This record gives sequence, structure tokens and C-alpha cells, in this order.
Amino acid sequence: MTGDAAHRQALLTEGDRVARELAQTLHVTLDGQERVILLGRSLAVNLIPAVQDTLEVVSRRAGQPLRAVATVDDRGRPALQVVDTAGVIRRVVPADDVIRDLLYVQGRLDQTVRAHLQDGLSGDEHHATRALVACLKSRAVLTALHRLVSTLLTA
Repeated sequence: MTGDAAHRQALLTEGDRVARELAQTLHVTLDGQERVILLGRSLAVNLIPAVQDTLEVVSRRAGQPLRAVATVDDRGRPALQVVDTAGVIRRVVPADDVIRDLLYVQGRLDQTVRAHLQDGLSGDEHHATRALVACLKSRAVLTALHRLVSTLLTA
């Protein structure tokens, strides 16, 4: 498996882990099991690249360009390596930490995030997609993204 394929598979596996957590937190019926898996995988597949892109753009504008490289750790789990212009790895952040930092507050799913994801469990696939997009664009996630990127810039 190539590096990209291994990373994609690791993200899907991480999405399945997120889905299991969501299934324990949200009100999920038996009919909603596939939908919660879709939401979990979508969160993992969308949040990690969003952090990558945001960190690179913000760091470049701040005059201290960094690269966020998607990788797989020694246990096969997805991670982001923060690399400076000299190619030195400044930090390695596991994807599960990134997702937790963006969706959870004090160990609990943020209320706004929870509401959007719960809404995504009902209706058709288009409704689920709109709920997921609303979650990703929510003030809670964007504020958490701001905090995370700020932390990574100072690392």
C-alpha cells in the first residue's frame, strides 16, 4: 500500500472510531448505524485536511511558513507532522487528538456540534450532508480550529 493509500485507509479507520464514539453519545437507532458511520468517516476525512490547509495558509501569512504533512504513525494511525522550512519536524499530532480538540469541550461533544450531528442522523443523504457542513462551519469548530492552529504555530 502506498503512503497515500495507507493514510486514506487510516483516516477511514479513524472515522470508524469516531463513529463508535458518536454512537455512544448521540441517539442512534438501528437504522441510523450506517449514517453514523458515514458521519464519523466524513468528519475524519474532512477535518484532518482542513487543519493541514489552514495551518499552511495561516503560517505562511504569519511569515513563518510551515507544512502539515499527513502521515501514518508506527501503529498505523493517521497523524499530522508539522514541518518547518528547513524540513525539521516540529511536532507530530495524532489525528484523534485533532478531532477531539475540534469537536469536544472538556471531554464532551460540543453542544452545537452534537446538535448538527444529531440532525444529520435524520432525513435523506442530502440532509445529512447539509448537517455535516453546518457542523464543520459552526462557530464551535472554527473557534477550536483557531485555537489548534495557534497552538501549532507556537510549537
